Amino acid sequence: MRILAWALALAALPQIPAWAQAASGPTIFIASDSTAANYGPERYPQSGWGMMLKCGLTSHVQVDNRATGGRSTRTFMSEGRLDAILAAIKPGDTVLIQFGHNDANRAKPERFVEPGTGYRDNLLHFIEAIRGKGGVPVLLTPVAQRMFEGGQVKANFAEYSAVVRTVAAETRTPLIDLETLSRAWVAQAGEENAKRFYLHYTVEDHLAAFPKGIDDDTHFSELGARGVADLVAGGLAKLKLPVSAEVLPYRPDLHRTTPLGTTACR
Repeated sequence: MRILAWALALAALPQIPAWAQAASGPTIFIASDSTAANYGPERYPQSGWGMMLKCGLTSHVQVDNRATGGRSTRTFMSEGRLDAILAAIKPGDTVLIQFGHNDANRAKPERFVEPGTGYRDNLLHFIEAIRGKGGVPVLLTPVAQRMFEGGQVKANFAEYSAVVRTVAAETRTPLIDLETLSRAWVAQAGEENAKRFYLHYTVEDHLAAFPKGIDDDTHFSELGARGVADLVAGGLAKLKLPVSAEVLPYRPDLHRTTPLGTTACR
């Protein structure tokens, strides 16, 4: 009778819904630009790697993707986007920091930041502010573009990547060398085959998002975003951080060779 009474009492307790259980786990924030940003279905097949990262993680961890197109370290801070992350962060949460594409854009001075001065200082501010909230900053070098020279994938953000590596070493901040990883990934695919990772479509593809076609070697298709997310997930697993345990050892959603037609995880 005592066992029955205990069981009935336990059953009477309010149940925590699955979404609330997941929300109580760690969060991975993403501070970045259009290469990682979220895109609505009206923009498909354009996809950011930050949209896909969840497909390589357990359901215990949440991904809060704050990546926004056109942002550099300068504008991400000046627009209050870093402050918004700091207001939401919990001790132990992780923040992935990937900038460089817009910081390097001299044609847009409101975004541009010199690598060895402003960019470095901004990264240091990100790290200090996140650690001040009990978070774990992780630096990423800028993801590669599909640009070849002499049969090799160009390192278009070499100066910025060098600063990221130096700052990571000096501050003992975990590093995912995404530029190196993604250049090797593009090189392995080859100049022509790598087009499927980026936005290369013609009028004959009949895409509502790109009715006139598009040739873009910076932004990702569904397959490209899945592939870069896999590189990030693999890099995160190797860092041996507490959140590394949330990376799935087998990530079929990120290893697709044909598009799913959505940005969902199956």
